[in-house]
Amino acid sequence: MNRRMFTVGLSAALLLTGVSAFAQSSSWTIDTNHSQVNFQIRHAGVSTVRGSISGVAGTVVWDEKDPSKSSVEATMNTTTVSTNNEKRDAHLKSPDFFNVEKFPTMTFKSTSVSGASGKLQVIGDLTLAGVTKRVTLDVDGPTAPVKGMGGKMVTGFSATGTLKRSDFNFGTKFGEPMLGDDVKFTIDVEADK
Repeated sequence: MNRRMFTVGLSAALLLTGVSAFAQSSSWTIDTNHSQVNFQIRHAGVSTVRGSISGVAGTVVWDEKDPSKSSVEATMNTTTVSTNNEKRDAHLKSPDFFNVEKFPTMTFKSTSVSGASGKLQVIGDLTLAGVTKRVTLDVDGPTAPVKGMGGKMVTGFSATGTLKRSDFNFGTKFGEPMLGDDVKFTIDVEADK
């Protein structure tokens, strides 16, 4: 083999190795228009109140070969909290709950990811109304990427979990059974790159 052919072959091999290594880990931007938090809580021990928070933004780093090297950072706009009841929503935005004047966002930053693609567990720090506590999310996804509108590749996932209001000193004026301590939530995310 002549020297030129060897150099071309070596360059191609190095290039392909670099491309495959890059494909193992990829960064995705959360699509604010297609992502949302939905939550539910028991009211007066007899009914369930449901609501949502939109304005989810952030970044997901996904390592397909080693999910434990993946991470997520997200910010949620608490000023968008909605339960389809204007009076209740105004109360939720007050200092009794989200205190949106002082804390217009809540944040999540992962500390570990385990499991395999399709069924993951993500543990991280959630900051809600100025209090940071660890929460665990069970994640379905990410989905296989597809080409979305505008030609970008898109993927999605759904994360579920439960937090205790008392852990976050959230809504402390309203104890059980008036308002349940457990808040169940689902975070549906679409992300692109």
